[in-house]
Amino acid sequence: MYETILFPIDEVMESSAILHHASEIAHWADGTVQLLFIANTGRDSVTLVDNQVVDALVKQGESVVEEAGATLDTLGVDYDTDVVQGNPAPTIVQYADRYDYDLIVMPTHARQGLSRRLLGSVTEKVVRLSEKPVLTARMESTDQLTFPYEGILIPTDGSKSAARAAEHGLELAAATDATVHVLSVVDDSSLGPDVRSMLSGKEYEQVAADAVADVVSKAKEFDVPTVVEHIEHGAPSDRINTVVDEHDVDAVVMGTTGRSGVDRILLGSVAEKTVRTAPVPVITVAAKQEQSE
Repeated sequence: MYETILFPIDEVMESSAILHHASEIAHWADGTVQLLFIANTGRDSVTLVDNQVVDALVKQGESVVEEAGATLDTLGVDYDTDVVQGNPAPTIVQYADRYDYDLIVMPTHARQGLSRRLLGSVTEKVVRLSEKPVLTARMESTDQLTFPYEGILIPTDGSKSAARAAEHGLELAAATDATVHVLSVVDDSSLGPDVRSMLSGKEYEQVAADAVADVVSKAKEFDVPTVVEHIEHGAPSDRINTVVDEHDVDAVVMGTTGRSGVDRILLGSVAEKTVRTAPVPVITVAAKQEQSE
């Protein structure tokens, strides 16, 4: 898996750490990296140079992918470059679909206060829109970017999106001989007092236990050597990060949307919160049938 990796890039310095991470994955998979710069058509970038019409963003993109390519040259990674015009997030998603990439790799910025956004919000939009798996990592010096992964966390609520993500995570764990941690978080506080009064704590626990059991059962099909089960109460993204910290997890693999109604444990926004806050790479996987919703 991951023989073809799409790496959208806009600034080499800000992306250097995750570019190295992508190169490690490419080495492991004997794969290639496609460096992609999107010249944002929503910005006025056309100018005259020596009486010739020049798109400054296209020129900038050519310089950026050339510089990033030089880095990959030193790392011994096969790569190609491309500069295309378009609206960044949908263009990235369409590009990945058109050329059938196995993985999209993108950097994020850590959220510092409510006003702090992901990198131009492009990464967040790609996570929401992409049917291809998206690996994101924060640009924090304290974060861990190690590969091959030795510990992989798979949060689940039993939804279709979570099930597809679990299969992806189990396949990755089997390929890297990683320990799998399966987590279901009972976020009973999000349901309100009326709903909580209808369902007992044991029923919440049972929903979580069933979701974990499904992944554990599936792990046997992938011959995953070690699986650790976790059922927690609290805010899902907080509990995900706690398990990451306490159990030496190297990556999180999760669905982008969760259940609806009273069975909801992981919310649709949990993936986005985890992408913003997790100190390790997060691989988000969407259920195909949910992309049109």
